[in-house]
Amino acid sequence: MEKFLTLTWLRRIVQLFMFVIMVYGSLFMSTFYSEDKFTQALPALSCAYDKQSGDYCSLIPIQHQMDHRVSGAFTGDLSVMMAILPTLITLGTFIVLMVILNKAFCGWVCPLGFFQEIIHSIGDKLGFKRYHTLSTATLKKVRPIKWLMLAFLVFIFPLLTGIGFLGHEFGDPFCRICPSRILTTLAVGDTSQLYIDNSSTGYMIFSIIADLLFGLMIAMALVIKQPFCRICPMLALQAVFKKVGLLRLVKNGSSSCEKCALCAKVCPTDIIEIQAVAEKPTNITYSDCTLCGLCVEFCPDDDVLQLQYAGFPVFKSSKEYFKKRNKDQRNWEKVVWADVAPK
Repeated sequence: MEKFLTLTWLRRIVQLFMFVIMVYGSLFMSTFYSEDKFTQALPALSCAYDKQSGDYCSLIPIQHQMDHRVSGAFTGDLSVMMAILPTLITLGTFIVLMVILNKAFCGWVCPLGFFQEIIHSIGDKLGFKRYHTLSTATLKKVRPIKWLMLAFLVFIFPLLTGIGFLGHEFGDPFCRICPSRILTTLAVGDTSQLYIDNSSTGYMIFSIIADLLFGLMIAMALVIKQPFCRICPMLALQAVFKKVGLLRLVKNGSSSCEKCALCAKVCPTDIIEIQAVAEKPTNITYSDCTLCGLCVEFCPDDDVLQLQYAGFPVFKSSKEYFKKRNKDQRNWEKVVWADVAPK
């Protein structure tokens, strides 16, 4: 049988490698001390609560800076420049990394994204019914959630905490409910983050939400692709800077696009807009896109969809690749480990 390495399998290899680096990286090249991390502003959910991590995401320093630094500009404790400088440095590092890989940090690097994809594959092989796409009405309700979480849990609530309007538990509210905090710590044998904090009412509520969200994410990932990614504030923060990235998803014109719609059907975040006809080469790296490349793999027309880096195509759709990829997918779907799904 002819060996065929698909883009998806290549991405899985990269994801597994990055999972090891992000979750266990300090065992190989670093220590827990923050100055020895790669960036301290990674555009992916690698958690600082994991004491073996090789790096951690930008959302925790941003929350702390809102609480302890930026708030000082409002209370008069710090000058405006001294208050915002750390945040500017964090965002500056974030932007540099976005220039290098753009939103591929979600689709190729993020430990939580990889975990959800593995859970979904397990659910598939165990016979659970898969919901390939969400309805348009559901999408309209879900898509704004990530922007609200970014605005309130990453910026507004921590800022109000520093000013004195909210309690200390709101100083890093997203980290307190983030599933990656529980996942990455459990992955290194640390169960301390899977608990109910009864030190105060606020801490208790946050810890209960975190445990429920982690369990709900696993349950939903069995039947829906990337459930938490759809509401993740990191995806929203990436979307703000997606136009500066050198890696992009580009679409060329084709009259058959709206009839085919395969790209929209395989998209893990249900970007239905991707099937629209483009009369000229157009950057279609939408806000919910993770640059996973599935749409390019399953496009049956030559050069209609491309992953481009700095304007040069690095992976293009083709009829020949589509035939092989489609056959590979059918063979994968035939593999069933067991049928344990409730009837």
